[in-house]
Amino acid sequence: MGRLSTHVLDTVAGRPAAGMEITLERLGAGGRTLVKRVVTNADGRTDEPLLTGEALIAGTYELTFQVEAYFRTTGAARGEPAFLTEVPIRFTVGDSAAHYHVPLLVTPWSYQTYRGS
Repeated sequence: MGRLSTHVLDTVAGRPAAGMEITLERLGAGGRTLVKRVVTNADGRTDEPLLTGEALIAGTYELTFQVEAYFRTTGAARGEPAFLTEVPIRFTVGDSAAHYHVPLLVTPWSYQTYRGS
């Protein structure tokens, strides 16, 4: 059964990014469709996979992480205005039976992602 999951690590603090809002949208010929809006838990993860089973269909998706709002709540050093406000990650699901894990490692000034397992 396929699934889509994510987690966020605050690499300034060296811990999971708890309380970060994330939106998931599906992109298609008709535009964007909001699929889900979630907030990370104490482990920097969502309480359940973003999509599972038949809900995970092949196509293009975008996760948008609200990093400015998160770092404002943590008090981490940042510039004014913030350098990063939102981090969008656009990716394609080709095999709806596979596990797609899209993590974010983030600071107020940089980020990294990869396809995890």
